Amino acid sequence: MTLITSPSNLPSETLQEDTSLGHFLYGLLAAFPLLLLPSLLSLLINMLQREANLGEVLKSHLGWQRRSMFGLLAVLLLGYSLETLWASIALYLLGTLWFTARLFKGWLSLLEGRSI
Repeated sequence: MTLITSPSNLPSETLQEDTSLGHFLYGLLAAFPLLLLPSLLSLLINMLQREANLGEVLKSHLGWQRRSMFGLLAVLLLGYSLETLWASIALYLLGTLWFTARLFKGWLSLLEGRSI
């Protein structure tokens, strides 16, 4: 019988990083087309986790989520400031497509356990 006394004795499955927070936040971000509130809640939780001791994979995904959300908010504010309706709608649609593509790319990378 072997005693597990150090991380080097642990099987590789045990050392796998917990990414459940990342999946939860991606799920909240995915609700963006329906409501902006879950995405803002995701951003708030994400910002509160900045100083937490997280693994490298999760830390890279949280940064990806923050940059995606701030980019989307900037595009939405720019679209709101435009005077012509067609330009605002076009900017909203392009921003939403860009955000959705980043969301899928990040979530798929997290499912594979890769940093982004």
